[in-house]
Amino acid sequence: AAAGYWVAKQVIKLINSVAEVVNNDEEIGDVLKVVFIPDYSVTAAENIIPASDISQHISTAGTEASGTSNMKFVLNGGIILGTVDGANIEIGEEVGEEQIFFFGCLAHEVADFRHYLRFHQPQPDPALQAAFDMIQRNTFGEAHLFQSLIDSVLRGGDVYLLSVDFPSYIEAHKAVENAYRQRDDWITKSILSVARMSKFSSDRSIQEYAEEVWNIEPAPVGSQCV
Repeated sequence: AAAGYWVAKQVIKLINSVAEVVNNDEEIGDVLKVVFIPDYSVTAAENIIPASDISQHISTAGTEASGTSNMKFVLNGGIILGTVDGANIEIGEEVGEEQIFFFGCLAHEVADFRHYLRFHQPQPDPALQAAFDMIQRNTFGEAHLFQSLIDSVLRGGDVYLLSVDFPSYIEAHKAVENAYRQRDDWITKSILSVARMSKFSSDRSIQEYAEEVWNIEPAPVGSQCV
């Protein structure tokens, strides 16, 4: 998170506080671990991306905040769980929506949801409220440290529509769990996704820029024109 991005730093703090609880739970043991990787870099990505079965890209629809990391994951065989936003949409168009686990509201619905939440405070989904309750019971350390995050959803207009998208996010996770149990089908999804990702190669993008933006033509290596 950027130095001045206070909310993001609070989220990172919460992730690490949850990790401390989960990773030291004797009943859970080694079945589940929560790890926040600091100083993410290309070197770290070279190990993380090829090892990932699923990658979550969950920016609010219409924010175009999914970046290009989702492309890298799919090119390496990962499956996306994500919102209908940005490059997630483009990837879905190429690999087929049956290879992606979409959830959440659509871009054209965002403004109406934000307007409604600005003037109303609906009861959160029970699972989301349960998570808030755990935080407020000091399960993950001093609750006051994270109260502003909860308030941003319950009393701050919920700009990123967490309360709206959360129920379908949980349903998408259930779909992922069921699909992962069908190993042959999962592997098929992975292979098809990689095979259909040619549009996102650097060769295609550079050629498109050359033709449509730079107005240049390729020249043979060794030519006097180079």
